[in-house]
Amino acid sequence: MPILAIETTCDETAAAVIDRDRQVLAAAVASQEQIHQRFHGVVPELAARAHLERIVPIVDKVMRESQLAPQDLTAIAVATQPGLPGSLLVGLAAAKALCVAWRKPLVAVNHVQAHIYACQLASADSIFPCLGFVVSGGHTNLYRCQSAEDWDYLGGTIDDAVGEAFDKVAVMLGLPYPGGPHLSRLAEQGNEQAYDLPRPMVADRTQLNLSFSGLKTAVRYQLTGTGKQDFSQLQLDDQIKADMAASFQRAAIDCLVNKAELALQQTGLERLCVGGGVAANQLLRGELRQMCERRSVSLVIADPELCTDNAVMGAIAWEQVQRGNFASLEIDIQAGLLRGG
Repeated sequence: MPILAIETTCDETAAAVIDRDRQVLAAAVASQEQIHQRFHGVVPELAARAHLERIVPIVDKVMRESQLAPQDLTAIAVATQPGLPGSLLVGLAAAKALCVAWRKPLVAVNHVQAHIYACQLASADSIFPCLGFVVSGGHTNLYRCQSAEDWDYLGGTIDDAVGEAFDKVAVMLGLPYPGGPHLSRLAEQGNEQAYDLPRPMVADRTQLNLSFSGLKTAVRYQLTGTGKQDFSQLQLDDQIKADMAASFQRAAIDCLVNKAELALQQTGLERLCVGGGVAANQLLRGELRQMCERRSVSLVIADPELCTDNAVMGAIAWEQVQRGNFASLEIDIQAGLLRGG
């Protein structure tokens, strides 16, 4: 009997039906890109309202496509942390209502842990223990993962997440939202050595924290010279945009790969698992692959379609179902970031 998984942590309304062998019977995602485009970023209140409108149709869609009835389900899983409070509440309220109506138990899923568990869906063998590296628009963090739920926080960004930095630099370059993928495509046409940009905290070999705020500011000063922030008034040559995109992307990825390698050195772990939206970046995937081959470390990266927010990674709920670890219907959201296991 499969589970129904629901994901509404940020701006994607998603649901999936997944069986015990992690086979996906149905999955759907309703994107909010058009809603947030004019703001060049996610507006939390608008995201929550969009989830309200879409959650029932999305759940109905995957149930119909799976050709299952409610009584065929084992449990209902939902991401309860971390994320935008309003968005999380919509998903949790919907899951609780379905649990009551369909008389099914509830499973609480950690969104960050689920991003790493997406790697398990691409591996026949267990991915644990591993060094987990979450690289997304909201999170850039390293964890020692002994199991699907036994995690120790090792370090992470002290300011912007790497995906957030990608999106903000994309705005400077006049690229549409969501900016990260557009910036990466533009970078293919540029010279990554055109601009000498900093690699914050790379020289510090004593800690696993990262920082992207200074890198983002360096891009701004390179483009404006005076610190002027009205980027809509800049007349940037297409080649300048491409070169800056390539230079920024290279600097950001150098930071990520450097800290991942340092974490492998410090922990002695022999497997690196990477998830999150930025893990779909082809340059990052290639650089991580080369680094892991050099260190004789196993690398598992989530399939590109499972890097961005989705409900399929809610398959991690099966780890709890198999132990009978169900949540009370009185459970609340926890919007903050996971710092430990």
